[in-house]
Amino acid sequence: MKRERLTMAQALVRFLDNQYIECDGVESKFVSGIFGIFGHGCVVGVGQALEQGGHNLKFYQGKNEQNMALAAVAYAKQMDRKAIIPCVSSIGPGATNMVTACGCATANRIPLLVLPGDTFACRQPDPVLQQAEFFDNYGRTVTDAFKGVCHYFDRILRPEQLMTACINAMRVLTDPADTGAVCLAMPQDVEGEAYDYPEHFLQKRVWHMDRRPITSSQLERAANLIKSAKKPILICGGGVRYSGAEKELLEFAEKYNIPISETQAGRSLVSWKHPLNLGGIGVTGGKAANVIGRDADLIIGVGTRFTDFTTSSKWLFNENRKVLGINICPFDAYKMDAEAIVADAKEALKALIGACEGYKTEYTDEIANAKKEWDSIVDEYYSTELPGGLNQTLALGIINEFMGDDDIAVAAAGSLPGDMQRLFRPKNSRTYHMEYGYSNMGYEINGAFGVKLAEPDKEVYAFCGDGSFLMAHSELYTSLQEGLKLNICVFDNMGWGCIENLQNNQGTDTFGTVFRARNPKTGMLDGGEIPVDFAKIAEGYGAKGYTIRTSDELRAALEDAKKQTKSVVFDIKVLPKTMTPGFESWWRVGVAEVSKSKTVAAAYEDMQKHIKETFDY
Repeated sequence: MKRERLTMAQALVRFLDNQYIECDGVESKFVSGIFGIFGHGCVVGVGQALEQGGHNLKFYQGKNEQNMALAAVAYAKQMDRKAIIPCVSSIGPGATNMVTACGCATANRIPLLVLPGDTFACRQPDPVLQQAEFFDNYGRTVTDAFKGVCHYFDRILRPEQLMTACINAMRVLTDPADTGAVCLAMPQDVEGEAYDYPEHFLQKRVWHMDRRPITSSQLERAANLIKSAKKPILICGGGVRYSGAEKELLEFAEKYNIPISETQAGRSLVSWKHPLNLGGIGVTGGKAANVIGRDADLIIGVGTRFTDFTTSSKWLFNENRKVLGINICPFDAYKMDAEAIVADAKEALKALIGACEGYKTEYTDEIANAKKEWDSIVDEYYSTELPGGLNQTLALGIINEFMGDDDIAVAAAGSLPGDMQRLFRPKNSRTYHMEYGYSNMGYEINGAFGVKLAEPDKEVYAFCGDGSFLMAHSELYTSLQEGLKLNICVFDNMGWGCIENLQNNQGTDTFGTVFRARNPKTGMLDGGEIPVDFAKIAEGYGAKGYTIRTSDELRAALEDAKKQTKSVVFDIKVLPKTMTPGFESWWRVGVAEVSKSKTVAAAYEDMQKHIKETFDY
């Protein structure tokens, strides 16, 4: 057996460079680059291996470990999970900074490989810089924190352990039913230790993403359930996207006259103009999908995780409804006490198109009427200008209408995901990129950079609030470094507006959710406003900044930004509380059972009333 003597880090780089996937006969490179921030725990290990060359991995210099990892999550999502960018960090804070991104990846079923440095396996220099010591377990390090947010965790304590670690890491990263974050923790001394690695470990390896077919018994059960339904509704989830099943979903819906609703991850796969597409469903959904969904007798979830936002905390659907769950992941297929069809979405829908021959729903004009009403509601939000300043929904509408057919919208947290699932009108397929499984503030700008890496020839627009911008925007700098233009739309409402709304709607007065100075008289954060010029912050980085207070200024800025070749930031000063409300939905949160406030007590009673109408699944 031929062998080559390499350090563990050198072998890791060689291995990653030779990983490929095959899906539907198309083979492609799975790893083409690496994000990294070098510190003492990785610069002389993985850093040395990357620097010496002999590979085809492009190095991207992250500016914050969490943010570069969020960019990697967005890249993998935009690539439909068929390519990844691993993330390398040092030990200590560099490592734990990536824990949040791992939680985000796992929640959203997105492959993410993190390679944090770790303390010395030999333990002789302990305690080293940035090492946290645990008195009850000497073998525990801070990288154990990754165990709670990763689908696979391994610590490589000897260089030869790299082989089994890498194979298992790739097993999870390329498995559509079991993917998420993967952590290979690398003690800094082991990174530099050598081993005679067998040649076959370093050679090209192709991972086959085979489609799981629907069985004959599953097909019969699913078809019988559908044929017995009078008014079913489809929920299009992210699994439809990753399976590439949008054509089959639409053909199935059209053939049997079944309305389509969308989750955040499934949005933009079917044109918003299609007569069967009712738009977003659930807490952040629109009236059309929620009204039709409430009366449906069969919920057909395709590639959805049935989150609380999709089901309105299991309140939305009526008590006589049945659920059919089509999902490649058994864990998700069985949710909501569903008839579980564990299969690839494309394969399942393709089979159901033929198996339901002769069936037709009993819908007459309900779908068309609901859609017509909802479209007029959206038109009104997109065109209504309020006195006193620029309202958020009008600003969103102006940007939405301005964007080109292939421009991509990226968002994640705050009030904008609600406004966008309800109102946003994507022009083409896969132009709506929303991270909402983790509602990860700070994803927006960093995620937009990851999307731009995946789609460098397309315009990418990030939609974020001022809270998210303040929390994490470091890869804006990296976009300038790489010459990749981002269009960053900061909706500045001077606080965490959606949480203030939630707070107020549950009976509590505004507290700690708006950005104001400390008032010396009251001792509270209810003093004067703190004006922030986000446009100047952008210009300080070298980007182009626009300060916007009116609709005309927004339109002019958008036009001027088209001429720019570097990243731009639109600092859009919007009126607080001008986001959309909920439509025929409810969201369960933990309201105080005991309170001196009558409004809080009323909110608690309202919660109890809704709980009685939900299902315990």
